Amino acid sequence: MRTHDEYKRLVEARLSELLAEREAAFGPGDMPKLLCDAMRYSVQAGGKRLRPCMLLAACEMLGGDIEEALDFACAMEMIHTYSLIHDDLPGMDNDTLRRGRATNHVVFGVGQAILAGDGLLNYAYEVMLKHMLSHPDRQETCTKALYAVARGAGVTGMIAGQCADLWAENGRETGEALLTYIHLGKTAAMFKGAVVAGACIVGADEKQISALSRFADAFGRLFQVTDDVLDVTADEAGFGKSKGKDEEEGKLTAVAVYGLEGAMALSRDLRNEALSCLSAFGAGADYFRNLTEEMYKRNH
Repeated sequence: MRTHDEYKRLVEARLSELLAEREAAFGPGDMPKLLCDAMRYSVQAGGKRLRPCMLLAACEMLGGDIEEALDFACAMEMIHTYSLIHDDLPGMDNDTLRRGRATNHVVFGVGQAILAGDGLLNYAYEVMLKHMLSHPDRQETCTKALYAVARGAGVTGMIAGQCADLWAENGRETGEALLTYIHLGKTAAMFKGAVVAGACIVGADEKQISALSRFADAFGRLFQVTDDVLDVTADEAGFGKSKGKDEEEGKLTAVAVYGLEGAMALSRDLRNEALSCLSAFGAGADYFRNLTEEMYKRNH
């Protein structure tokens, strides 16, 4: 299998093609330059590209051709980026810093930031559907992959988790069960969508999809617990976004529920759970094992 950086380079090259710079301001039938600039600003803001790379890695691990999965991977990154743009808005988390630079609405204004997020979400589905229409021989596998992406991003996935996250602010509701629901929704669901989509493109069986789904749940929770801990402990310059926002906004986090030491202990349990889910894939899953270990070490 390839390294994370190799997957990342493939994703970023294709994203640059899909979101090429526009010259015309408002040319008939074309994406407005202003809209494209706002979309590109956040898509090209950096980041590890975890979700698209995990989609490609799942596809390749199961013997697939990642060229067939690349547009789905890029669509996943567009959807993730739209969620970050909207998450940073004044009506949500009201953040002014993302990945070490000003958030989209600070640069382009709230209205254009909303449209940039809407644009990325809709363009992601355009890209996937265009790929499907261009490959009629793979309609069934591509449809299953698109469904996995839509479920991960949708009203029982990421959006559901975000809804519960906002609802729980300032102690409106607390507890382990709600915290787990939030983490499985707003964070793990997109990781699950990525790895399941990658597996579906290959035509994976139910046992393989189940193992990858359980891995994604554990990995996603590990990711969010780590993020909750780093919001308390990290240096803001290295963290890449505003520090201490969770406590300031009364967020329901792993630190709020378990305390700092308890949250770190939970991350260890989730690491072990994620690794155990990969046993069925043997050495082919080393990419995902390395990713899990790197995530765990971020706050240990």
